[in-house]
Amino acid sequence: MDETSEPAISARGLKKTYPGGIEAVMGIDFEVRPGEVFGLLGPNGAGKSTTVGMLTTTIAPTAGRASVAGVDVARDPLAARRLSSVVFQEPVVDRLLSGHRHLDLHARLWGVAPARAAQRIESVALSLGLAELLERPVGTLSGGQRRRLEIARALVSEPRVLFLDEPTVGLDPRIRHELLDVIADVRASGELTILLTTHYLDEAERLCDRVAIMHAGRIVALDEPERLRAGLGRELVELRVEGDAAAALASLRSLGIAHDNAFTVGATVTVPLNGHSSREAIAAIHELGLADAVSARRPTLDDVYLRLTGGRLADAA
Repeated sequence: MDETSEPAISARGLKKTYPGGIEAVMGIDFEVRPGEVFGLLGPNGAGKSTTVGMLTTTIAPTAGRASVAGVDVARDPLAARRLSSVVFQEPVVDRLLSGHRHLDLHARLWGVAPARAAQRIESVALSLGLAELLERPVGTLSGGQRRRLEIARALVSEPRVLFLDEPTVGLDPRIRHELLDVIADVRASGELTILLTTHYLDEAERLCDRVAIMHAGRIVALDEPERLRAGLGRELVELRVEGDAAAALASLRSLGIAHDNAFTVGATVTVPLNGHSSREAIAAIHELGLADAVSARRPTLDDVYLRLTGGRLADAA
């Protein structure tokens, strides 16, 4: 991937304020490189879907600028749409039409030549495991099959950028896992750029080259998942205290066991070890009588989110 090439997606000072002064997105900045899978990670209400709406021209920005494949989405929305496709969070399929009819209509709307459209429909249906299902009414398909059909429809026009807004929401765990395999296959098939929104940490870990963590309309962290975790060290200890968690954390800081990246959420204290061994840290905690239950483990993206926002992503979603 050429990091000096023009970004596939660019946002500068992007902001959306709804009537009544509701600030959904508050001046965010990020770029997505061509061929990259980029994740917007955050709970419901963080501003992810509003951001996708602005990038896909369905929501007008209040301020700032954004471009898709080099096209300014506000100045030339039709050109931006021709270069991109989107799978929305809510299903947008006609249950009475066949899968093939859905794909054909999308190709016509996007101006794909009939012969090329036939080739694309056959190709994406085969790659997404839909070839045997295309003549069935969409209403007879399972939730996972309909989701695959929506992704196939988005790919028929050969977009340079694909937006997936919470693509697995509402699916049962088995179907969600199968759909993640489909998305992984799509990202491996070429130079397509994908922007994925999700509040599932495993999706971000598995699919994304980089993630931006959104909270209350702002981007609070942006990096590769591994590098975000590395900011908390290789290991941390977690303890649950009966008394004052802040006081317990202060005691650990006074001993040099906890540093600035340690944090509390409720009665739980999380301490990245920063070079200390877990045995040494746990022994000190027991010696101070701070907690009976102490455990050591590797950091996760949830820990990153907890430290930045003070709440668990799963609880906020």
